[in-house]
Amino acid sequence: MIKEITAKSILRRYKKIDSWFISSYSINLYRGCTHNCVYCDGRNEKYQVEGEYGRDIEIKINALELLEKELDPARKRKPFGNGFMVVCGGVSDSYQPFEEKYMMSRRTLELIYKYNHPVHILTKSTLVERDIDLFKKINEQNKAIVSFSFSSVNDEISRLLEPGVPSPSQRLNTIKRFKDAGLTCGMYLMPVVPFITDSSEMIEQSVTKAKETGIDFIIFGGMTLKEGRQKDYFMNFLNKHFPQHTSAYEKIYSGNTTWGAPNPEYVFPAQEVFDTAATRFKVPKRIPSSVFKSLVSTDELVILILEQLDYLSKLKNKNSPYGYAAYSLSRIDKPIESLPIAELQEIKGIGPVTAKIVREIIETGKCGYYENLL
Repeated sequence: MIKEITAKSILRRYKKIDSWFISSYSINLYRGCTHNCVYCDGRNEKYQVEGEYGRDIEIKINALELLEKELDPARKRKPFGNGFMVVCGGVSDSYQPFEEKYMMSRRTLELIYKYNHPVHILTKSTLVERDIDLFKKINEQNKAIVSFSFSSVNDEISRLLEPGVPSPSQRLNTIKRFKDAGLTCGMYLMPVVPFITDSSEMIEQSVTKAKETGIDFIIFGGMTLKEGRQKDYFMNFLNKHFPQHTSAYEKIYSGNTTWGAPNPEYVFPAQEVFDTAATRFKVPKRIPSSVFKSLVSTDELVILILEQLDYLSKLKNKNSPYGYAAYSLSRIDKPIESLPIAELQEIKGIGPVTAKIVREIIETGKCGYYENLL
């Protein structure tokens, strides 16, 4: 069922650039998603999506009018933040089937092009190919990334887990078409689903197939199961199709009731499989800084690389000082690039090694250790 609603605002600004998408803003045009993926945490009560998730959709019918005003620099009191504008949502896919009729995402891209902003799309839908002309124009003018979400590249399993989504084979073909058009493309291999899509064979197959398309990066992540409607829905699915795994799920999802994250004892082996495969095929495991460094300030580049280093270190099950260092640097009231090594080491959480990394980024625009881990 479609319900047209009016929104108060469309452009959501973050407190700082997000290191997963390299974005300062997100644009969410719909609420709810007919892709109806069984693992989607959009079902969780905290997101307050009304109706039956997977069937009922709210369309922000005034989104384009609002966005035009919000993107108009003449109306802007503060300068726009750096990085990409991300057109996606935690509780919806901007290219779900209703987009074919409403064309909200296409008209959003037209506005992003009009006001000269870079864009990053994350979708599971091949409908995004309809707008390849606009992505090319935005990329030539500024920069565009088109990313696709996968739980695996297995078509048969995808039909169970993602009943309203084009098959992985179709999505991989769409990536090839975007790569042929000169676009940067990523795979968000997330969530991998415990005991269903997380085997060594399936993860390696996903990396292999992505590499064949010419993918620019793959980002890996596990599945969260938040208590309430999301977990209840998924466990009903599991009992029906994979009952042999029910008891194991109760064990690995027993600790983190707030975020629904699996226990670390489960996470590390899965990460190791992905890290080994991505390293073997030389596929970057985050968005490479070469893709975005022209869009951000030097201070932002330092913080983003440190945050990515934190992820890359933890991917190898190593203790990491980099996340806290990035946080500390984000809180200081002077330019990071003005700080010598001695002054950097006076900041809480920054030791000699991290201070040298920060100065290397400032002086060269890159980091050898980061490039190696990436």
